[in-house]
Amino acid sequence: MRLMWGALLVLSTGLEASEPPLRFVVADSWAMPTIEIEGDQPTDGILYDLMISLARHLGAPPEFHVLARARVQNAMAQGEVDVRCYAAQAWLPNLSGDYLWSVPLFNQRNLLVSNHEHPPGMDPQALTGQHIGTVLSYTYTALQPLFDSARLIRDDARNEEQVLQKLQVGRYRYAIASQWTLDWFNRTQASGKPLYSVALVQEQAVGCYVRNDPQVPAQRILRTLLRMKMSGEIDAIVQHYITPDPQDPGSASP
Repeated sequence: MRLMWGALLVLSTGLEASEPPLRFVVADSWAMPTIEIEGDQPTDGILYDLMISLARHLGAPPEFHVLARARVQNAMAQGEVDVRCYAAQAWLPNLSGDYLWSVPLFNQRNLLVSNHEHPPGMDPQALTGQHIGTVLSYTYTALQPLFDSARLIRDDARNEEQVLQKLQVGRYRYAIASQWTLDWFNRTQASGKPLYSVALVQEQAVGCYVRNDPQVPAQRILRTLLRMKMSGEIDAIVQHYITPDPQDPGSASP
């Protein structure tokens, strides 16, 4: 997939030269298969392919700004970037009207994950006093009251891959991760020690939002994302990376 998009970028360079870049913000807290970051640039993953394809459809060169999660919305507000993907309106309840949202593009499932097997459907309320692996600056709405009351204790890492690595070596017994990241982690680890999904914490539709600015072709971006979703292109990008294995004990849905 990476080579294919690279070839497309080379072929389209001349056509895009007269177009201003389409500036995407990328949170450094993401992990594969959502995105892979090498140095200070994304190089692979579902969102990378989505953003490359969106820019190609618009005839504009993509420009990626990799930032800490806590800086992402500030960069949007200050006009440093134009498009943020993989977000939900519920995560940004105080967002002003200066942004326009796409249709839902993906379905995010946040799971309670363990390094030992449980019967599925475990109640997180039963984990009083446990340290839970979490990503720095992430808000976990369903569990926030438990964190606020110190019934559960956050143990933050920079991204979801690091969260799962710490879980695997026993830094804590439970963590929160997306279904995508858990499945990818289990398929790509050589340790032979799978991690297990034990409960669904939250499920939410996510999409992209765009700055509502005359300098940004917001409506073209949103229409293009809608066409990409309706044509099946976005689902095909996801399926390229998501290949569930029924023999993988850690990838079963709770």
